Amino acid sequence: MKISVVVPAYNEAKLLPSTLAAVARARTALHDRGWTSEIIVCDNNSTDATGDLARAAGATVVFEPINQIGRARNTGAAAATGEWLIFVDGDSEPTPELFAAVTELIVGGRVLAGGALIALDQGPFWARVVAEGWALWSRWARQMAGAFIFVETVAFRELGGFSNQLFAGEELELSQRLKALARKRGQRVQILARPRLRTSARKATLYTPREAFRFLVRAIFRPKKTLSNRDACSIWYDGRR
Repeated sequence: MKISVVVPAYNEAKLLPSTLAAVARARTALHDRGWTSEIIVCDNNSTDATGDLARAAGATVVFEPINQIGRARNTGAAAATGEWLIFVDGDSEPTPELFAAVTELIVGGRVLAGGALIALDQGPFWARVVAEGWALWSRWARQMAGAFIFVETVAFRELGGFSNQLFAGEELELSQRLKALARKRGQRVQILARPRLRTSARKATLYTPREAFRFLVRAIFRPKKTLSNRDACSIWYDGRR
């Protein structure tokens, strides 16, 4: 079995080295099973040293000129040679225990795709409350957080990957399509409750609650118009780091 770890990265020079170091440690859980793995970083038109840092860490680097996270994940996945894909965001740190839990599900054969609950590395109280609210929803609705997704490569490619029409929420849209495919195959999409994925809470410190709430309201009441508009999803694309 070969696993491809895909990391989309836009101007992630500050946090990418620690992410790739964590991924390298997590890969030991794959190698303990006798599996092979690769790390693919998609440099999503960065203007900093993201690509150079990824290459220095031993990752295969591919380039996506259109600044869009779903498209970056798709470009990274297109270069992958593994039977399964694990997507990890460039500001997150998976553990060997998390990768080991994924391998158990893969070996079981009943899971087509899945994700993990997240644990913020810091941030204000309101951000932790939101994260816990998301955790409850994620497990109940089997919605995958984009920071960590694992999926059978054949299934991912059969569905055409992440939507290139969305600038945010693309993981939720993919979750719905994967759940439908899993039902057809007699499988399921599963969200791991433990261990959690440690991820950066920087958005909670770089953006005010008002900015976050304004985006959330727009996304709820005008989802198509908001999520398909890059300017409306500026929290992900305005370059604050």
